[in-house]
Amino acid sequence: MSVFSRMSDIVNSNINALLDKAEDPAKMVRLIIQEMEETLVEVRSTSARAIADRKELTRRHEHLCREASEWERKAELAVAKDRDDLARAALVEKSKADEVAAAVEAELGALEETLAKLNEDIGALQQKIKDAKTRQNAILVRGEAAKVRLGVRRQLSDHNIDDAMSRFELYERKMDDLEGQIESYDMGKRTLSDEIEQLETDEAVDEELEKLKARIRDAADKN
Repeated sequence: MSVFSRMSDIVNSNINALLDKAEDPAKMVRLIIQEMEETLVEVRSTSARAIADRKELTRRHEHLCREASEWERKAELAVAKDRDDLARAALVEKSKADEVAAAVEAELGALEETLAKLNEDIGALQQKIKDAKTRQNAILVRGEAAKVRLGVRRQLSDHNIDDAMSRFELYERKMDDLEGQIESYDMGKRTLSDEIEQLETDEAVDEELEKLKARIRDAADKN
């Protein structure tokens, strides 16, 4: 396949369609970028050769134009010297130079069209490479995220997780039982704080009792 055929295929290709069909999109996009970059190198090399050819053809065309002008000058000189035979021969040479110059000019025109098309294709290919690299980064990020999510899902669906949670709940129950046993030993036991609090409560009750007795005595004295 020529570089121009590959160039056309790549520029006209739909990267999304290629990635949709790929089993491994990340690998596929790497191959696409590699192919594009290799083609870009070849196209630039072809462009460089075409530019060199254009310079050579331009020089040749200019030389032929000068040669035709020189033969015309010589024909004019021969006419001035009444040498129509030499003038005729000079005009034949001028005609040959003009003919070759016209052919070279046609080659230059075709070459200019080729270079213009190559320039457009290089720009399009560079944009394709840029888009592909952007997609490559996005695909790699999405791929890593998908792998992590898949691993988590597999772990969550694994029966080992359920077993671990069951064991964890069992240990919690054992701790509840142990704490319950500890608290049961403390039941009925009065701590220092409990006894002081009881004293405070008894004192408050005594005060209320004395107040009640005082009210009763006052009521009796009034009667």
